[in-house]
Amino acid sequence: MSGHSKFANIKHKKERNDAAKGKIFTIIGREIAVAVKDGGPDPDNNFKLATVIAKAKANNMPNDTIDRGIKKAAGAAGDVNYEYVTYEGYGPNGIAIIVDALTDNKNRTAANVRSAFTKGNGSIGTQGCVSFMFDKKGQIIVDKEECDMEPDDLMMLALDAGAEDFSEEEDSYEILTDPDTFETVNKALTEAKVPMMSAEVTMIPQTYVELTDEKAINSLQRTLDLLDEDDDVQYVYHNWDE
Repeated sequence: MSGHSKFANIKHKKERNDAAKGKIFTIIGREIAVAVKDGGPDPDNNFKLATVIAKAKANNMPNDTIDRGIKKAAGAAGDVNYEYVTYEGYGPNGIAIIVDALTDNKNRTAANVRSAFTKGNGSIGTQGCVSFMFDKKGQIIVDKEECDMEPDDLMMLALDAGAEDFSEEEDSYEILTDPDTFETVNKALTEAKVPMMSAEVTMIPQTYVELTDEKAINSLQRTLDLLDEDDDVQYVYHNWDE
């Protein structure tokens, strides 16, 4: 099946851009805490937690660190007060930006996100102002070097489990699903021991915007860098064709 993936351009992901592993572990640790609070500490009965654990391992988080995080979250489940919040806005030249955050202080996060947009000559908009330009999809990325399965076999496994699309990139395979079937496809691949670089529900731009003005590029990069530095920010999606 033909894909439309530009994996490097899909989103400005913190785990791709942070230099410090510690910051990635902090982000994943929060996701573990929320997952345990929502569904309990057993990944066999909590798919959300199982997905976060898979992400942690993909980012080389040690098993004992993962276990400690689960036990800590289970012991303090009532104290977990992180909330998911989403902000939408525009960068230079109308670049669409969506910010997903996980925070224990929405006022602090809102102020920081607004400042990041302003310093990059952008602006925060209302809910829904740019999200219609993106498609919400389950996205699974498989590293070619780590996968022993033949491409056709991997494709059929994914499609039989309910995937919508399969594409082959230079160094990876991309599998797209409807958000409602993401867990089923992810579970099928996990049971088949397919090594996944990432597996999550994400926002994929319907079209990409190219920037040629150096000032606009620098301004946008300023916003993205500031958002990357914010521990509350989990993911930033944009339609910039980098």
